[in-house]
Amino acid sequence: MAPGLTKSYPTAPHHFGQPVSKAIFPDGIKTSGQHPPLYDDLRPYEQFPKVINGSTVWKSEDYANAPERWVHRFTEEEISKMSKAADAFLSSGTPLTGISKANFKLPRMSVYMESIRSDLLNGKGFILFKGLPVDEWGNHKSAVAYMGLGTYLGYFVSQNGRGHVLGHVKDVGDDPKQIDKVRIYRTNARQFFHQDDCDIVGLLCIARALKGGESDIVSSHHVYNVLSEERPDVLKTLTEPIWYFDRKGEVSEGEEPYIKTAIFYLEKGGNGRVYSKWDPYYVRSLTRFSDQGIIPPLSAAQLEAADVLEATCKRLALHMILEVGDIQFLSNEHVFHARTEYTDHAPPAPRRHLMRLWLATPEDEGGWKLPFHDSAEKKRGGIQVDDHPPVAPLDAE
Repeated sequence: MAPGLTKSYPTAPHHFGQPVSKAIFPDGIKTSGQHPPLYDDLRPYEQFPKVINGSTVWKSEDYANAPERWVHRFTEEEISKMSKAADAFLSSGTPLTGISKANFKLPRMSVYMESIRSDLLNGKGFILFKGLPVDEWGNHKSAVAYMGLGTYLGYFVSQNGRGHVLGHVKDVGDDPKQIDKVRIYRTNARQFFHQDDCDIVGLLCIARALKGGESDIVSSHHVYNVLSEERPDVLKTLTEPIWYFDRKGEVSEGEEPYIKTAIFYLEKGGNGRVYSKWDPYYVRSLTRFSDQGIIPPLSAAQLEAADVLEATCKRLALHMILEVGDIQFLSNEHVFHARTEYTDHAPPAPRRHLMRLWLATPEDEGGWKLPFHDSAEKKRGGIQVDDHPPVAPLDAE
């Protein structure tokens, strides 16, 4: 009988802790990939907090007129140090997939980056760096500096079935209406509020659009509190493991083409922090399975919950514009992010282009204790198809 019509849940093979070939994975660590949650560790709505408190809860008005609280312009000294580290790395001949803190050393900046990492994981969950000289350095050196900076926040994980650890948010002409096949970051369509399959996401602006393509973020904990007060019925629906997420064909042998999960979870252990994972494009693209009765279609309650969640995020969001040379880092634990639709410049002007990083922060290095099989893995999350090796292209493919 189809998994969506029984009380059992889809599973995936899990082979964590086994050695991997360094000929395929240069650092000896393989991206874990997408997995269903540990259903026995999921908690009922009644055990969730009525209200979330703390620094992860913030309002847009807290920051909209106070950029000094969330924007850091690189100093001349910081640019110089990153430039020297990038030049040394390039001279070594090491591939981008092999970059690490050991071969991209920033002794003084590392202390500052540790504080940023802590704030991303346990504080407000976002930072905007400004002033990386991408026009002067070009894509290759800029990518080295960007990825080198990222090593101080987490471990690179693959972002798609092709193993991209350096991703490219760029319109390559894919049809955004084909949501069962197309990843929206490869189009110019609006990206609704969502979170990615990693702990921290980074975006480096290489080129801006003619119009649009602007960023919105919101504290998922603030959204949670508003829903708890205004629509507890919707919040309850979002805590239930009744949501199927499409894997859009990025599946290893023996795995299900979708994952059954919840939107809001409670962290494992006594901490009780609320973790969320959401992308409406991935729950609305499964009609090829629901039309055949393989999984149930979205219920009226689920459709309403998705609409209410998006509207609430939009109402509470902080808006920002990424300029060329800006780097945005966000928590995927407790921040939702979105992008407006955009129009590119006419050729030969460059198209809008953001380099993207997905970073993992495992439990033993301060990461959240998530109700997933791979929570303790160095490269938890991400998208891994079989043993496809990591690659770091310098432009969209």
